[in-house]
Amino acid sequence: MTVCLRYANDGMEAEDMLQDGFVRIFKHMHQFKFEGSFEGWMRRIVVNVALKYLQKKKLHFSEITDNQQNAPSQEGYAYSSIGEDELMKLINALPDGYRIVFNLNVIEGYSHEEIGEMLNIQASTSRSQLVKARKMLQQQVLQLQKIAV
Repeated sequence: MTVCLRYANDGMEAEDMLQDGFVRIFKHMHQFKFEGSFEGWMRRIVVNVALKYLQKKKLHFSEITDNQQNAPSQEGYAYSSIGEDELMKLINALPDGYRIVFNLNVIEGYSHEEIGEMLNIQASTSRSQLVKARKMLQQQVLQLQKIAV
């Protein structure tokens, strides 16, 4: 369910993705070749189902203008003081394109070329979306640090 929550906009959408994923897993169980972990095979199917679900919603990768070109550099202590739940909320608040590329690359471990194929975009688009997602996350973490201090 956590995989679906990373790609969905809400819990109901994640449940729909998960249900469709399990239907596909059971339907294609005979295709598992025992060449890797079963969990990894299932995860890949669920990720693909989530991406197909998002593509049906006409996901667009738009450029967001960056008003904070000269943001201060990130201090190392900020990461140690932010909790996992807070970080996941920040990731889920990213624009769809940023969030999906961030999840696929950073959390799932896909290369930019694989992401490009999966999302029907150029690998360079995937790279730029990731850079901008990281920058936006850094700015949000800095904002949290300013509030905490």
